[in-house]
Amino acid sequence: MKKSTMQSLVSYIDAHDLVDLFPVKDEITAELAKDEAKAQANRDLYAQAKDIVLGALTDTPVTIGELYEEVKDNLPEGFSKGKVQYAVTRLWADEVTKTEGKVNTYTRKV
Repeated sequence: MKKSTMQSLVSYIDAHDLVDLFPVKDEITAELAKDEAKAQANRDLYAQAKDIVLGALTDTPVTIGELYEEVKDNLPEGFSKGKVQYAVTRLWADEVTKTEGKVNTYTRKV
């Protein structure tokens, strides 16, 4: 079930005072809260890693693998090479210059 569907159901149950569906609403609300807590923890993890990863980028092009090897000991627990790649290529892409090649390389935008 999609998150938007669950939110709509909760709103509908609340708006129509469907008392017999309150247990269902409570379960859906708990599931939404759990998902939001997980998403917030993930956002916090990326925020902790941002200065470390971007701080390691200079004007010397590096691959994601090289970048990860340089910063892995300073990253928060659970911050993998895949997370570095996702962050550099999507979340922080406006702060990084990507050079396309057989293996893409990255530098810090000036």
